[in-house]
Amino acid sequence: MSAIAGSLVMASFSAVLVFSAGAVAEDQGPGSDKGGKVVDEAPAGVKLTTRLPEKISVDNGSRKTAITATVKNEGTKESGILRLLVVGFDGLTVKNVQGCAAVPTGDLPEGANSAFSCPVGTLAAGASKSYAVDATFDLRRTGKICLPVQTGDGRKTYWQQGPVPFGTSNPSPNAPATPLLLGTDNKPVAPDGDELAKTGFEREVLPLGAAGAALLTAGVAGMWWTRRRPAGRLG
Repeated sequence: MSAIAGSLVMASFSAVLVFSAGAVAEDQGPGSDKGGKVVDEAPAGVKLTTRLPEKISVDNGSRKTAITATVKNEGTKESGILRLLVVGFDGLTVKNVQGCAAVPTGDLPEGANSAFSCPVGTLAAGASKSYAVDATFDLRRTGKICLPVQTGDGRKTYWQQGPVPFGTSNPSPNAPATPLLLGTDNKPVAPDGDELAKTGFEREVLPLGAAGAALLTAGVAGMWWTRRRPAGRLG
């Protein structure tokens, strides 16, 4: 069984900036672990976190954007074998993550539209690894991303950032691109620009099946993902 869970914490960190071809590439500013929390206790001396850019830019024509996802071991001992999941929700769809494998549609957590599994390997103390994420963002909707850090077999989740939103309270439908901020709920604009669009995803919790209900706190949903299948299937 593999599991993902999450809630909220705050910190800051400078992320390595990597962009894939075809996405909107601009300075994403410093990275942040906003919307992240320790889930399962890591081994002594291991402290894992993730970072997402504080801002991204969405091309208003193609809807493409680029996101840098970083995982870091801030502890004093090596981490052991890890994997990182990059999961998209609502209007944010993950199209590709460099060096990672797409999660089959049937294995996605409820509410997610896309996910990639990244074999991180072992991180030495103080080491980090960054991934270039190609995504699209439908600016007529809200959008969230989630970064769980798991053991290689998926049995434990040491850290999970999100699902945390990207968005803006000041849409720019007529501009070439729209800047979005991490931790901000998007204010969608209808096609005619006169009213807010429906997000198409209005529930406040993600069902957990046998595990119970998840949390929604300050617009950031906690999630517990359980799949009844061999744990190694994602890696």
